[in-house]
Amino acid sequence: MSSTQQTASTEPLRPHAPMLPEVAVEPPSPHQSPQRERTVDGMSPAGHQPTQPATHPSLQIPGIAVANADGTSDERGRSTDARPTNGAATPNGNLSASANVSRAPSPNPSALYPHTQVVFEDPDFATPPPLNYSLRPRKKSIFWFWFLIFLDCVCMPIGLYFGMWYGLTRDQLSANAVFSISTALLGTVSIVEYFIRFNRLWRKNSNCRVIGAKRFYLDWFHWNLSVGWFFVMIELIAGTCPHDPPIRVLAIPAATMLFAIGVELLLVDILRIFGVRAPCRISSLPMGAPLRPGIYAYIEDICAVDGSGGTEFRQRLNLRYQSSKAFREMLHRLTLFWAIGAIVCSAVTVAIVFTIQRDAAYIVGWVLPFLWAGVWTAITIPWVKHSLAHEYEQWTTAKWKA
Repeated sequence: MSSTQQTASTEPLRPHAPMLPEVAVEPPSPHQSPQRERTVDGMSPAGHQPTQPATHPSLQIPGIAVANADGTSDERGRSTDARPTNGAATPNGNLSASANVSRAPSPNPSALYPHTQVVFEDPDFATPPPLNYSLRPRKKSIFWFWFLIFLDCVCMPIGLYFGMWYGLTRDQLSANAVFSISTALLGTVSIVEYFIRFNRLWRKNSNCRVIGAKRFYLDWFHWNLSVGWFFVMIELIAGTCPHDPPIRVLAIPAATMLFAIGVELLLVDILRIFGVRAPCRISSLPMGAPLRPGIYAYIEDICAVDGSGGTEFRQRLNLRYQSSKAFREMLHRLTLFWAIGAIVCSAVTVAIVFTIQRDAAYIVGWVLPFLWAGVWTAITIPWVKHSLAHEYEQWTTAKWKA
């Protein structure tokens, strides 16, 4: 592959371009196109033509410039010339240490550190490209996170309401004071987690940043979380301002967040079916690229940032999605499953809250959305395991139909 073209980090490295501490680059003659000399895989520096790698047309994404075998560029977006040499200057003005020269410098300086390229060692696709990610070693962290969320968003609002409304402080506190205190303490864990993931994405040398995006972009899930919290805050503020707060309005913030996420997932998938291009960057998917199932960005962002998969997981998920039709179909079904379920659950929750007795409505409003999420998760885990196992079984005949 020509060394004068640089991809935007969504295309994984091939085995014919191994990551080496030092790579010698000979200046091209006037009648010869630039060619990187190699001394690995049985290829001598001179006198032998390097074997061209097996490529697959599906492993390309709009917005990426891919170099062809003859040194020309298949232009699919921006590209830039990069000529890495031992000790050459990088785009940020620093000299490349010989131990770190494994690929040409990225045109995006913020993507230089850390090195997050994925080496794909099976160009013949004998098996689906691995994700190298498992929930098993993270079970304890997942348990404690959701346990704290349960305490923060279910037990706390319900406990504070009944404790202050019917407890010893009933004669000293007005209804406005009761709900002002309970809503002020609501979402503490969620807000702390929000700023933790903001720091992980924003910090210099972030190891989980979106592929090809600058640090101020954050990621798609973070923006959706911000919009959801904006509407929840409006409900909580509007509900606590009156002297006699409307308890039913204060019971539906969880349903509101659920509805916002469900509508966004469904809308993205509908636009994808109708062939609409991405109107803006959606995590690692650049603007103008064909849309992907709505749940794709959520999986990418949550596993990469909150699940500590890093930018490497973003790379592997992108490769798996492009190479496997079965994987794409599974994500489409999961999107519909979660989107429609979220919308229906939020609608049912609101309908119940505004029809039953107010104390019971407050309990239902905070409990039902989390109960639904637990049931949907319990269904999703074995479903995904079965789908992935089926994907592996059918891969031999399906790999070239990607």
